[in-house]
Amino acid sequence: MTLIVENERYSIDALELGSMENFIYLISDKKTKQAAVVDPAWEVPEILALAEKKGVTITDILLTHSHFDHINGVAGVLEKYDAKLHLLKEEAQFWGESLAHPSLHHGGDSITIGGNSESEIKVLHTPGHTPGSACYHIDDHLIAGDTMFVFGCGRCDMQGGDPNVMYDTLNRLGKMPGDTIILPGHNYAVKTTTTMREQCEGNPFMFYDKADDFVEYRMHTHDKTRESPYQAEVKNPVK
Repeated sequence: MTLIVENERYSIDALELGSMENFIYLISDKKTKQAAVVDPAWEVPEILALAEKKGVTITDILLTHSHFDHINGVAGVLEKYDAKLHLLKEEAQFWGESLAHPSLHHGGDSITIGGNSESEIKVLHTPGHTPGSACYHIDDHLIAGDTMFVFGCGRCDMQGGDPNVMYDTLNRLGKMPGDTIILPGHNYAVKTTTTMREQCEGNPFMFYDKADDFVEYRMHTHDKTRESPYQAEVKNPVK
């Protein structure tokens, strides 16, 4: 467990779970003692134990997208807590599951934990990895799922992926304040968090001015030339 941030209003903790090095985040509201878990998966007892340790009740489940490695713990959390499931409408349509009364969102919506406006979480529609991928923005932290890794980005060659859309999404995210802290969906890099400024300077997926060049790199070049753990690269290295 890693404590990412703690202030007088809320805390964010991260658990690294499963064989795919997933990060699961718990956002705990201090006033209401209620919490939201992002992408619950793999070792559900560890997620429940963290909530118990924090003294909070999980009232909300936030999904960045619907791939198995990000949702396989949803049922386990719901067995313990009567939590509301949040995801983008586009992702629910892509997923195609018969969900019991989910809370469907559009990009630009906000979620509050326990109705406390002091812990407002903004929902960003960030397609590319899947049609309804979402990032969750709380103050200066961006929980990015598989849209943006530290010095990397999610695959676009799986069902629902689109590299041209991912190019546009990363360009939009790159315009966020440079001190925005990125909290990725997987531990694939030499460090577990980064800032948007570091991403723009060292993430090769952020270097492209033309969509065609990005698509070529994402779909054909990256996996042949780059190994994890990812580290910062130089945009135009001197040869």
